[in-house]
Amino acid sequence: MQSGLVFDIQRYCLHDGPGIRTTVFLKGCPLRCAWCHNPEGIDDSPDILRNAARCVDCGNCRSVCPAVLMAGAPAGAGPLASENQAEKELSRCVRCGACTEACPAEARRLVGRSMTVAEVLREIMHDRLFHDGSGGGATVSGGEPFMQVPFLLGLLEACRSREIHTAVDTSGYVRQQDLLAAARLVDLFLYDVKTLDDDCHRRYTGVSNRLILDNLHALGQAHENIWVRVPLIPGVNDDPAGLEAVVRLAASVGGVRQVHLLPYHATGEAKYDRLGRKHADGFSPPAESAHQKVAGLQDLGLPVFIGG
Repeated sequence: MQSGLVFDIQRYCLHDGPGIRTTVFLKGCPLRCAWCHNPEGIDDSPDILRNAARCVDCGNCRSVCPAVLMAGAPAGAGPLASENQAEKELSRCVRCGACTEACPAEARRLVGRSMTVAEVLREIMHDRLFHDGSGGGATVSGGEPFMQVPFLLGLLEACRSREIHTAVDTSGYVRQQDLLAAARLVDLFLYDVKTLDDDCHRRYTGVSNRLILDNLHALGQAHENIWVRVPLIPGVNDDPAGLEAVVRLAASVGGVRQVHLLPYHATGEAKYDRLGRKHADGFSPPAESAHQKVAGLQDLGLPVFIGG
């Protein structure tokens, strides 16, 4: 039975495809989007989220931490003496999760656990009543689901055998043969297109958009239900000309049925702090609302929506 590294399973989701959905988040992503709101999904290994507000400075975490003990600190050491000491110990963290088990205040949480297809399917089946009553189903997201191809295909096969509607949320930066192999098992693709400007794409995501756009055209020939999703990032890709170009491109791809604009939000910024990582500076609020932007895009060949 295939196993995958899952960092969250969210129930009663309304923005990851039609109806009420169960969304499964897989770890690992080849992009480094400056605005990422799921930074705990980027690495393909477990992460530790720290909640300083819950910490009671008992020192239990340090007493069981291999990084601390290997550095010569005495077992049972108390609170950290300085921020520099904290940074040094954080840089040595091997994400083993020992501190999360030792913490009495639940100030630390291990994000990312290995689950079999059967275990994930069992979680999805708990919501079957809501799926059937709303026209919903299961959505696989991330990170990038295609970073775990065998597990993804196994989960999609299992859902199809139970007649569960499936959606996959992808960046499109994947091997084309993997994308097309999954197409027969997926009812809906949620396909991200950030910008058509390759230089801009490289600057803010770390990769070129050429593979993404090539894959969109190939997928459009093999699949009949694709929703293009555009994260609206102020000052990056929210200019009218750029958005119009994306919608026109989407309308030229046969399998694309809708375009969704996803307004920027800063909910992921706090997660970077809890992961002990630096995040990009916050983006300025947009001058125009998403509703104003949509008004100028409705006559380009496809329906354009906000959110979802």
